[in-house]
This record gives sequence, structure tokens and C-alpha cells, in this order.
Amino acid sequence: MNSIISKLNDKRILIFGYGREGKSTENFIKKHVRYKSLDIFEGSILQIDEDKYDVIIKSPGIVMLDDNPKFTSQTELFLDEYHAKTIGVTGTKGKSTTSAMLANVLKGCGVKALLLGNIGKPCFDYIDDIDDDTWIVFELSCHQLLHINKAPHIAIFLNLFEEHLDYYKTLEKYFYAKSNIISHQSENDFCFVGENVPDIEHKSEMKIISSPERDYELNILGEHNKINAEFVFEVAKLFYKADDEIILKGIKEFKGLPHRLEYFAEIDKVRYYDDSISTIPEACINAVKSVENVGSVIVGGMDRGIDYDILADFIRDNENILFILCYETGLRISKMLGFEYEDNSIYPEEFENIMSTTYVGNWDEIEDVSLPKNVMLTINLDYAVNLAKQNTKPGMACILSPAAPSYGYFKNFEERGEYFKQLVEQKESVPG
Repeated sequence: MNSIISKLNDKRILIFGYGREGKSTENFIKKHVRYKSLDIFEGSILQIDEDKYDVIIKSPGIVMLDDNPKFTSQTELFLDEYHAKTIGVTGTKGKSTTSAMLANVLKGCGVKALLLGNIGKPCFDYIDDIDDDTWIVFELSCHQLLHINKAPHIAIFLNLFEEHLDYYKTLEKYFYAKSNIISHQSENDFCFVGENVPDIEHKSEMKIISSPERDYELNILGEHNKINAEFVFEVAKLFYKADDEIILKGIKEFKGLPHRLEYFAEIDKVRYYDDSISTIPEACINAVKSVENVGSVIVGGMDRGIDYDILADFIRDNENILFILCYETGLRISKMLGFEYEDNSIYPEEFENIMSTTYVGNWDEIEDVSLPKNVMLTINLDYAVNLAKQNTKPGMACILSPAAPSYGYFKNFEERGEYFKQLVEQKESVPG
């Protein structure tokens, strides 16, 4: 940790953002750094007097589209110190599963591996556990990657879909942030890239992963996870070249993560799956394709302005599956499917009244509605679960796969998933 400490010693430091990572930064600095001053700030960047500070350490949720040499982050400081020992994993979808699977496989191969980043505690919380033999599997978000100047020694870039357009406005800017995981690598580094990732200027040794080259036996659902397994296998071979069966055994033994196509209950002969991590249309579609005998799917959340055409087409093409739409994106998709309403605002003033228990799923009483028969629109997850219970036939499955973020309705996707489980397992799920 010497280079991190040397960059912070005798400095006037501001911690910008005081969530989980901001508190972690404070703890690390107070334990290891000889600082001149240490302040904490939550608010607008315009309120910061930069002249008062030598270093400003920002939280990843604070997005700055322009570089500023005074600003840094845990991720940047960490990679400056440990890039040669780090395997970085990014992508729009699958990075948590791939990171966790890879750490599990490396441990099975006898490698001392730490799993950190978005999937666990902030990286500074693990520094005291890192020694000369440690390898770090670091799940990296676009926000963490946006301003780094050092990349991981081994980089995995799984895929790229529309996401976070509320921050980045264009797919190109979003891709630029993620591409730093490779663009800052040297000729001594390695990268593994999914086939739908655009070209990145690179110096490292690159391999494109387009499809599984092996017959993976998985304990997790989804053909897309066989692609994730392929990335894991290729990276593990860099460490463990002797016996493929050891790597394949570790992949097979991986049990998956909560809220990622997680089967959790069978009630009244209906199987329920929590895929709350789903925040884009492609994730929802993959979920439906991965589960046998899907009877109903609950979709909807915060609207980030991404393209939902692919999901609307999928709903039209799967008339045998009931899609229960809710929240902002649910209303938006319903309009794409034919729901006509005079007020064009995303939440018409009368919307809650229209979607009351009297009218949920009863389109005959509302004029100018021409939704497909396999679509219902409702106000929130409470009503959606109740509709799923009423309309999913025995022997079928119900999936929560929102294709949208949870923000504005839940603290995070974990809270949304846990609430879904509670609603499913309680006898009465209709709001009072």
C-alpha cells in the first residue's frame, strides 16, 4: 500500500461522497495516512473550493465527465498500486456472476484470490489482506473505470448494451468509460473481450470470446452463463495449465449469486425466480429463455431512457407468456404495445386511480386500449405479484426480471428482490 500512502501523506484531503466507499476511505486514511487535513463533503461539485485541497477522493456514484487532476478515487489509487496483481471484470451484464465464479475457480486451483469491487466491500477494506501471493478479482463498474489511468493486468470485458444513459447520455460515452479497462493496459497485459464489444485501441494480448468452446456443466441457469464460464476458463488457464478438469470442476461447483435468476420457492405448484439484477431488456429476455415453462414475467422500474424495442417485440412474439408491467418503464412499454392515453406524461395524474384494484387487468372498462392479451399493466410490485399469483398456472414459473433499475422505488436491486420474495411467500399480497 506504499504508493497509496505516499500519494496521500502530508496532503489536504477531501472525501467527496460519504456512502459505503467514502466511509471506507476515511477509515483507511485515519489508519494509515499522515494527512494535513481531512474533510468530508456531500453536495454539488460546484460548492467545492478546490484551492483548499491537494487531493479530492470521490465516490463512484459521483460522475464527472471531464478529467480533473485533483480528483481521484479508491479504484484509481488501488490500481496504481496493485494493477499487476489484479483481474478486472466489467461489462453491462454478467460481471458479478463471472467475478464470483472466477474467484471460486482460482481458489480451487490453489490461487489465493480476493473478490472485491461492486460485488463486495470497497477495495480499501481488503488492503491489509493482500500479500505477495494474492490475486485480486475486481468487479469494475463504468463509474469506477471512467477516470482511471492504470488498468488491471488481466481484463475481462464481457459485453456492451445500452445502460446508464441517464448519466452518459450516449452509448459511445458509456463505452468510453468501460473501455479504460483495456485502453490503459501495456503489452505485458492480457484482455478477454466479448464479441459485441466495439473495437478498443490496445497494446495488450487480446482474445475475443464469441461462444463456449467446451460443454460446461453449470449449476446456474442460462446459455449466457456458458459464455461467462468460457471467460473464466480462459483466464484460469493463465494460472493453472496442468489439468482442465480442475478448472471445469470449479465452474460446475459454482452455485450462483442471489437475485440473479435465483429459484427460491414453489407455492401452489408455481415456481418463483428472483432476477432483480435485470436492468436492461436483454437480461429479461435471457431470463425468460433460461427458465422452463415460464407462465408470467414481472417487468418495470426506473426509466433511464434506453431502447425497449427489443423487449416489446419479444412480448409480442411470446403470446403464451403473461407480462405484468409496472412502474415507469412498465407504462412506457405498455404505450409501445398499444396503450393509448391522452396525457403523455410518464405518470398521468389519474394513473394510480386507473390502475386501482378495480381496473388492474380489466381493460374493457378503459377506452382506447388495445394492449396484447398477454399484457397487464399495474402500479407497483405489490399488485404485480398479486396478478402473478392469480394468473400463473400450476406447473409454470413466475420470474421477476424488471429490465429496469430499482432506483426511485427501492434502495437497490437487492431490496427489490427481497421484497418480491416476501410478497410471494405471504398469503395475501394485495396492498391494503
